[in-house]
Amino acid sequence: MRLDKLLVEQGIGTRSEVKALLKKGLILVDGNKATRPEEKVDESSVVITYQGKDYTYKKFSYYIMNKPKGVITATEDAKEKTVMDLFYAQCKDAPKGLSPVGRLDKDTTGLLLITNDGKLAHDLLSPKKHVDKTYFVTLDGELSSDDITQLENGVHIGEGDLTAPAKVEYEGGNTCYITIHEGKFHQVKRMFFAVGREVIELKRTAFGPLKLDEEKLPLGYFSELKRESIDS
Repeated sequence: MRLDKLLVEQGIGTRSEVKALLKKGLILVDGNKATRPEEKVDESSVVITYQGKDYTYKKFSYYIMNKPKGVITATEDAKEKTVMDLFYAQCKDAPKGLSPVGRLDKDTTGLLLITNDGKLAHDLLSPKKHVDKTYFVTLDGELSSDDITQLENGVHIGEGDLTAPAKVEYEGGNTCYITIHEGKFHQVKRMFFAVGREVIELKRTAFGPLKLDEEKLPLGYFSELKRESIDS
C-alpha cells in the first residue's frame, strides 16, 4: 500500500496534510524518517509513528456508542448534528470512512455500532439474518396480556404483512423490554401504537451479541470493541 494512503486511512490527515508532514520529516516508518508519499509499505506489519504515537494498520475498526437524544444517525447532515460529528469530536485519531450501522431516531437513545466493515453492517441489518435488537420502552400506560400476545405474534403497522414475532418482557407498570429482528421505520413505536399505547421513551439495550453497559459507557460516549466482541 502507498504510504500516504495508509496515513490517510489511519486518520493522521488528508492526502495533502500527510504529504506536508512527510516533507517535514515528521513521520517515522519502522523507526526511520519517511519522506516519500509514494513509498510502498506492508500494511500488515509496518509501524507508523507520529507525534510519539504508534499506529498499526487495522483493516476494519469497530466502536459502540451510547447514543444521546438530539443527534441524528447519519454520517453527515447540513443542518443537524450527527452521531459521527459527536464521534469524531471525541475520537480524533479514529480512521476515516466509519459510519453507523442502522438507524436510531433522533429522540431514541442507546447502543449504536459504528464501523467501516461494510459486509458486517449488511449482515447485521439483513432481515434474513434475524439479528435481535432489544429496546427498553417507557409507555403512556400499562400493557394487557392481550397486548403482549399481539406484539409477540405480530401486529399490523400499515405495511401489509404482520410484523415478525417479537419477545416482550413485562413485569407490570409502564415499562418493558421488547426484542425484534426487523428494522422497519419507527417500528417499535408503530408496534405499540397498534395496541393502543404511545412510546414515551425508547432506548436500545442490545444489538445481536452486543450489550449496553451504561455504567461503563455513559450517554454520548464511545468505546472501541474488544477482540472477543468483534469475534462474536
